[in-house]
Amino acid sequence: MTDATESFHEINGCRVRVMRGGKGEPLLFLHGARGATHWVPFMQKLAERYDVIVPEHPGFGGSDTPAWLDNVSDLAYFYLDFLKHFGLDSVRVVGNSLGGWIASEMAVRNTGAIRSVVLIAPAGIHVKGVQKGDIFMWNREETAYNLFYNPELAKAALAVEPTEAEIDTMLKNNLMTAKLTWQPRLYNPDLYKWMHRIDVPVQVIWGDHDKVIPADYAAAFQALIPESRVKVITNCGHLPHIEKADEVLDTIADFEEVTQ
Repeated sequence: MTDATESFHEINGCRVRVMRGGKGEPLLFLHGARGATHWVPFMQKLAERYDVIVPEHPGFGGSDTPAWLDNVSDLAYFYLDFLKHFGLDSVRVVGNSLGGWIASEMAVRNTGAIRSVVLIAPAGIHVKGVQKGDIFMWNREETAYNLFYNPELAKAALAVEPTEAEIDTMLKNNLMTAKLTWQPRLYNPDLYKWMHRIDVPVQVIWGDHDKVIPADYAAAFQALIPESRVKVITNCGHLPHIEKADEVLDTIADFEEVTQ
């Protein structure tokens, strides 16, 4: 079992909380709107093969909220500087939802230090006629049931009452998510124009019952990114790395074999 260490680093005037564990080549995991407060089983299993680095985004969780943070593009530039700060090269970048959007924006700008990208139900673009779920209108119960295909996972999440500190973190994360993604909802209207610049291999992974960003978006990402492939996981919602962790890990392993 690989334990993660926790540390704080100041980058661009922002103190950022980072979890890190495992050995091997570096893998940067970029979390979604719910944050990354814990070293979850998916990260644990990745750490059996990679040096897994999981920061909390500026404005989220234990990280500072810097004055310069206005949009997702700012986070993309921040993480390119993050890679430079840690001296990382040939990095695998894995991002879920908001994190997938950030990963796309990073790769559009500069793939010099990026080896490959895995996008797990990413936000970031708009497909005309395909409606996303309105995450800002859901209460706690609706959010749980809309994130997962398996209702038992939703029930398990709802059965755990958050502590006061956890509630504060959720409020902070929700506020920053709203600032970054409220208008337009969950996408950058200019991103699609530049996704042809992504010149590293990309694996897109989606759950077929995603109620946040429908699986129809998978084909749109594949059409926009030259060197990309898609895996749609059955009986799965918006968090495949949580709900179907083993299948996601197998998909990443297969992707690695093809792209080596």
